[in-house]
Amino acid sequence: MNTILRLFACLVMAYLIPSGFAQDAKGCNDSPLISRFPGSVIVACRDAPDDKFVFIVDNAKGQPVEGEFHEISYNYPRTASKAQVVRNLNTAIHQAGYSMLHDSGDAGDFTARMGKTWIYVTVSVNGSYREDIVTETALTQDVVATAAAMSGGLAASGHTVVSGIQFDTGKAEVKPESAPALEQVAKLLKENVKLKLYVVGHTDNVGALAANVDLSDRRAAAVVQILVTKYGITADRLQPHGNGPYSPLASNSTEDGRAVNRRVELVQQ
Repeated sequence: MNTILRLFACLVMAYLIPSGFAQDAKGCNDSPLISRFPGSVIVACRDAPDDKFVFIVDNAKGQPVEGEFHEISYNYPRTASKAQVVRNLNTAIHQAGYSMLHDSGDAGDFTARMGKTWIYVTVSVNGSYREDIVTETALTQDVVATAAAMSGGLAASGHTVVSGIQFDTGKAEVKPESAPALEQVAKLLKENVKLKLYVVGHTDNVGALAANVDLSDRRAAAVVQILVTKYGITADRLQPHGNGPYSPLASNSTEDGRAVNRRVELVQQ
């Protein structure tokens, strides 16, 4: 009986003590972009220098955004209503100058953006709310194809994807961060002096077909030009070709699939 009474007393005290007296989860802090609802406590957080979050925008569509990511989860006081928390957080975002891209009203979630910073807030009726924040950054390609891996792909199937060659959206200029991948392609060609390749550009299916085919052709030509002018590969060993969206590796119905389909491949002549 004493054990039951002690348990009951603990439950009563837990209910009576305001959440503001509890401590935030270790290592977690408020975002400098928005203050917490008064009396709330951080129960969890997650930070990543390079991650992706899908923000809800107009018409409930999902907008994937990549960059520096922060997630903060709070418990708000039992004395506050969900509507009160939603109203306060929503007003704070508006007053800070953010543009509202999605607002569900009483449902309790909204997306706002200012410059390269995106914020998604969702408030639950169970006494919790969460902020997901992404600041768009120049993301890095950490994994590139090696000469050995590309050689193996060519030997096995006659073609291989060159991971790490990057372009800005709609542009054909090879980005500087593509250098490690291009160095590996040059190494492959120098180690196999008789090897001749088609350099094939691929796109996703977003936009007009003719424009995508032209873009992929110009991207392939840009890669060939760099291999010839910067890495000393003779031009007769390389032939550029644009294949547009005709050979997808994944479904174009998702952003992840479209990202896979935007690529450069080497095909053995």
